Amino acid sequence: MRTKRCVAAACLGLVVLSLATGCDRLPGKPKAAERWMAPAQVTDFTQLHAQNCAGCHGVDGRLGAARPLHDPLYLALVGTDVLRQVIAYGVPGTAMPAFAEHDGGSLTDAQIDILVTGMHAHWGRPDAVQDVALPPYRLEAGEVQRGAVVYSTFCAHCHGEGGRGGARGGSIVDPNYLALVSDQHLRTTVIAGRPDLGKPDWRADVPGQPMTPQDIADVVTWLAAQRQSLTARASSTHQTTSARQAR
Repeated sequence: MRTKRCVAAACLGLVVLSLATGCDRLPGKPKAAERWMAPAQVTDFTQLHAQNCAGCHGVDGRLGAARPLHDPLYLALVGTDVLRQVIAYGVPGTAMPAFAEHDGGSLTDAQIDILVTGMHAHWGRPDAVQDVALPPYRLEAGEVQRGAVVYSTFCAHCHGEGGRGGARGGSIVDPNYLALVSDQHLRTTVIAGRPDLGKPDWRADVPGQPMTPQDIADVVTWLAAQRQSLTARASSTHQTTSARQAR
């Protein structure tokens, strides 16, 4: 009788041990990679980009509504510190929000670092700007009248007279476009181009004649002035309409 009890106890122990060690193979149990994870615990670059960046900048960092991040020239121009700052604090007045937890976003500082280093590791190429003197990234003061001449020289053949659109490029003085972008965004686009849209960088608008830093500053100042002019014109039209309706 005692022997039967020992055998039964041993069998029960084996069953319990089998269930304990084989629970990961139970039907319907998610694998470790499939289990829910708190947002702050995500440390995979691809997942972080897909959840936070791809909606605007596109899958794999390109072909989205916003500028491509999968662009070695842009990454070299912006650098790691500025890129980290833009992700953390966003760009006021544009559609780029702040992602840092301490600024109302959902990402920890460590996750922002993963995104920054991941973009450079996956999409950066040091040889893309080897022996190239990049213009300064930050905005510089320019002159509107000189900017109009620079625009005619480097930009009008694509974007048409006055920036209103041409055979190879759309309007860059459209009020809806200018309302969505910052002056820094305009400068970045002039320098780095938009490879996803066929927009060349500052070296290739006119073959053999790269834009100088002063050219870049002047044309960006001219573009920004178009925004101010359009805003003033819209305000004047609104005031005139309101006055007529009040009569």
